[in-house]
Amino acid sequence: MKSQEKRIADLLDAAKQDDQHAYRELLDLHWNELYGFLIKRTENENDAEDLCLQAFSKAFDKIDSFNDDFLFSTWLISIAKNLHVDLIRKEKIRLQKSASVDNNTKEFIDETLGPEDQLIRSQNLDKLLQQIRSLKPIYRDVIQMRFFQELSHKEIALQLDLSISNVKVRLLRAKKLLADIINEND
Repeated sequence: MKSQEKRIADLLDAAKQDDQHAYRELLDLHWNELYGFLIKRTENENDAEDLCLQAFSKAFDKIDSFNDDFLFSTWLISIAKNLHVDLIRKEKIRLQKSASVDNNTKEFIDETLGPEDQLIRSQNLDKLLQQIRSLKPIYRDVIQMRFFQELSHKEIALQLDLSISNVKVRLLRAKKLLADIINEND
């Protein structure tokens, strides 16, 4: 077994034991390959990044089911490919729905929110902010910086004195934890 393959096998064993360092190393080792694959498929940096994060999240969640007979990178690409196909299907359905609207009929939609809608939006935002505040500070900070301050991964890394890949891992975990909190409360 080559030294790189041995290193990855060791990292996978450690990740199966929930070693955070191993997760970070696996992400560092495979990010560029997976991102490059997805950027070619999606031709969109945001979609490629989102799919990449989703693929790593799914892989790390299911790390115990990984078959050691295959390469980890092959498994990741397979997961990413399936996520991309799902994204395309959703987009096709959305386009079909919008195309089904009769183009000859012009509808004027009042996009201003009524008082009830404004109250609901405000309550939902307050609830989301409360759920974000319930996260540990290391996760809460990256969520706030990325989505409220709209900082790039590089800017967050500089502010927190972390590597970019570490920021991505924290953001991935924060999004997963936040999703779990939201699902528990619904």
